[in-house]
Amino acid sequence: MTLITWTKEQFGTSVSVTDSEHQTLFNMLNDLHSSVAGGNRAVVGKNLDTLIDFVVKHFKTEEDLMQANAYPDFTAHKAEHDKLVNTCADVQKKFHAGEIEITADTTAFVKDWLVSHIPAIDMRYGPYLNGKGVS
Repeated sequence: MTLITWTKEQFGTSVSVTDSEHQTLFNMLNDLHSSVAGGNRAVVGKNLDTLIDFVVKHFKTEEDLMQANAYPDFTAHKAEHDKLVNTCADVQKKFHAGEIEITADTTAFVKDWLVSHIPAIDMRYGPYLNGKGVS
């Protein structure tokens, strides 16, 4: 079940590594969303862990690129990342402790975050990094 679809027009940053990773994130979120609908808690947990691990890796990729190229909005951008990672880590911990379930509301939250973050925040680094020779 597709929750979110990556398109260059809506989500393209013009930085190939981050665009590729965003596409992977979208696929992983779709997998998590589908597994929530399927109702198998073990599969949901596996997909949740895979998604969160990749989010952390992806944020590091973006942050390393921004730092290496002295991106002026790095601190604010990293703060947005840190806030989401903290939220995800809390959800992950509570899920594995049996305190909460992952629901369609959970996947909708992540989708909404991506839909607001990538066009409004990530797209700002594209022209800057491309000007530094990163594509």
